[in-house]
Amino acid sequence: MTTFILRTATSGDIPALRALIERSVRGLQQHDYTQAQMEGALGHALGLDTQLVADGTYFVASPVGQPDVFAGSGGWSFRRTLFGSDGGPDRVAEELDPAVDAAKIRAIFVDPAFARMGLGTLILQHCENAARAAGFTHAEMGSTLTGVPLYALRGYKAGQRVDVPLPNGEVLLILRMTKNL
Repeated sequence: MTTFILRTATSGDIPALRALIERSVRGLQQHDYTQAQMEGALGHALGLDTQLVADGTYFVASPVGQPDVFAGSGGWSFRRTLFGSDGGPDRVAEELDPAVDAAKIRAIFVDPAFARMGLGTLILQHCENAARAAGFTHAEMGSTLTGVPLYALRGYKAGQRVDVPLPNGEVLLILRMTKNL
């Protein structure tokens, strides 16, 4: 069994994180989305939001003893943006109030070579713990169809359907999911 360690992502990790996200989307989401949807979503609705890296709320998971192997990544945010990359839709950098707002669980991606090893759960729990430590009592996310089973298993409830128009004319279905922390 592979054991993973998590660390806070740095600006130097950005190129490797973008490559990881592309591998994850193309390798794991092909049963839920068409090739055109995946390509249109990369760098838009799906991708790295470097604001999370700057805020210190994005994490890299690597196998123990292999810090240069990016097996997964994910984060959380105290800002209003629900999902999307730097080039994504509906970006709002406004900070949230933990007393009334939900922390945003953001951009959890796993390399296909490390799928089904508990890595998504590990990253999610780490993000939830960090959000809880920052005073948040509930969390929400914009989940891809691929992520819905994992998040439902971890206590998230599916809510509003969000049809995200993509730059290539396609539409990506995202589900808003929520959970009390």
